[in-house]
Amino acid sequence: MTPASQPSPTHNAEAVALRKVAQELEASFLAEMLKHAGFGEERSAFGGGVGEAQFASFLRAEHARALVERGGIGLSQSLFEALAARASPLPEVGP
Repeated sequence: MTPASQPSPTHNAEAVALRKVAQELEASFLAEMLKHAGFGEERSAFGGGVGEAQFASFLRAEHARALVERGGIGLSQSLFEALAARASPLPEVGP
């Protein structure tokens, strides 16, 4: 590769930032899906009480982030491509 054809560090930083935003959006989506699926709801007899109910959203958010880190459902790649298409021309990142 010639130096002229290599992507600039600014473009790489923008691509990394867009990828992070896309992953955060996917994690938010997954957290909402987990919420509506009933993940983290109080158990009837031996639940954690008010404390469990108050912190269930944090547990769902962390589970969603862990899912995204392990590949997620592919939503972040689609979001990244859409965001990159709207931004200034960016180099392709990843496979």
